[in-house]
Amino acid sequence: MSWHPHTTVACIVEDNGRFLMVEEKDQDQVVFNQPAGHLDENETLYAAALRETLEETAWEVELDAFLGTYQYHSPSNDVTYIRYCFISSPVQHRPELALDKDIIAAHWLSAEEILAPNFKSRSPIVVKVLQDYLAGQRYPLSLIYHHE
Repeated sequence: MSWHPHTTVACIVEDNGRFLMVEEKDQDQVVFNQPAGHLDENETLYAAALRETLEETAWEVELDAFLGTYQYHSPSNDVTYIRYCFISSPVQHRPELALDKDIIAAHWLSAEEILAPNFKSRSPIVVKVLQDYLAGQRYPLSLIYHHE
């Protein structure tokens, strides 16, 4: 028997005190998440973060720093996720692009909205990464090495 965690990436994108969030369907529920998704074969973590953000929000972003690595075991599907979270800045909105099929919309929300007790986050990691960001946690992008 073989066990494999799911490798995912996510981006905290802030613009003037508001954060880019994705409204999406997950198991027939509407929830919110940072732009996030799975690492594809032969893709760097950097490239995956940029691609997923564009696919889910139609925003091109620039990676500024590494926020951290987060592990979460989802009781709803019995999957363990390893999330590599980046801090990024918005570069250009591309409204002509279609969003991924499970995405309802992208929204700019305040930290207060996201941290509110009734906020419907996809997982507890959504709130934790925002709390770490707001606490000033930052690491250089060079912390992650990709061998060519």
